Amino acid sequence: MSESLVPDVERLAQCAREIAEAGRELGARGWTPATSSNFSRRYDAAHAAVTISGRDKGRLGADDIMLVDLQGNAVGTAARPSAETLLHVQMYRHDANIGAVLHTHSLNQTVASRLYAAQGLIRFSGLELQKAITGFTTHDSELDLPVFPNTQHMPELVAQIDAWLAAGKALHGYLIDGHGIYTWGRTMADAKRHLEAFEFLLAVELDLRRLRA
Repeated sequence: MSESLVPDVERLAQCAREIAEAGRELGARGWTPATSSNFSRRYDAAHAAVTISGRDKGRLGADDIMLVDLQGNAVGTAARPSAETLLHVQMYRHDANIGAVLHTHSLNQTVASRLYAAQGLIRFSGLELQKAITGFTTHDSELDLPVFPNTQHMPELVAQIDAWLAAGKALHGYLIDGHGIYTWGRTMADAKRHLEAFEFLLAVELDLRRLRA
């Protein structure tokens, strides 16, 4: 457990409401099977509200959300955060404008992660929905979605993502091989838009592969 923090009850409740609403929407789409996936919302400059490990993400309530610091340590509770919390707080540390991080396990995300693991990324180009990603204003562009190797050792994944960022490569989301997707946004609405856009782009890519086979 990290430092003692007396949370702002209303601020934490608002974070929990946004996370729970996202969970219901994404769960209804079948993107959070079993108790997979994890969601978070920035609480303040030094903390984030995240889902507690093992909870049904389609049925989240206030008691399923906890605070962590930006090193991933629990704050003011003995509850255990989702296993991949380090990947969430990494993005909050990287960019102060990021306000929400979403991780889901849809079928398209998982299948695409296996098919493109050896290539290390999926490159989208010429698709109108690329413009749904913040910073993209035309279909006449290239959008890379990296695929990182899976590991149960989260610091190893954090190091791989840090290396991508340190190389000066743009990062709007990423897949983990055999796993699912991470994406984020300034607000929860932005993060959901990015997630929906990537899900659509992955569906297009997989269908095109089938048709070309």
